Amino acid sequence: MIQVQIQKTREGAELPERKTNGAAGYDLSACLEADLILPLGKVTFVPTGLSLAIPLGFEGQIRPRSGFSTKHRILMPNAPGTIDSDYRGEILVPLLNLGEEDFVLSHGTRIAQILIKRYEVVNFQLVDVLDETERGSGGFGSTGK
Repeated sequence: MIQVQIQKTREGAELPERKTNGAAGYDLSACLEADLILPLGKVTFVPTGLSLAIPLGFEGQIRPRSGFSTKHRILMPNAPGTIDSDYRGEILVPLLNLGEEDFVLSHGTRIAQILIKRYEVVNFQLVDVLDETERGSGGFGSTGK
């Protein structure tokens, strides 16, 4: 288990919550002083009222909550979003409303989830030729159905 320091940056912010023992992600909630309109077809940055100190070698991955995004057609245009270990600002979740009308978002609505994941630092090595594979340079759809 890793330790992640968390700070509430707004009054009423709710700590991330893991809803079941098997859940990989921790739910993030909207931290709002009043209801927020998510206009149809527009991206709105929604505050969570939280800042994190993620340890070096880890990142925070912000992902949609499947129930919320599917039921209301509210998506994250940059999913998954990355919170780097050196970022100390408030976590804002960009939401895109693809529903039928403007959506009213209330304080405390669970809007996304965060996973804390380890990453590797890599050294890119410039070469003249890459090794051959069966797939080669076949792109989208090249491996069939």
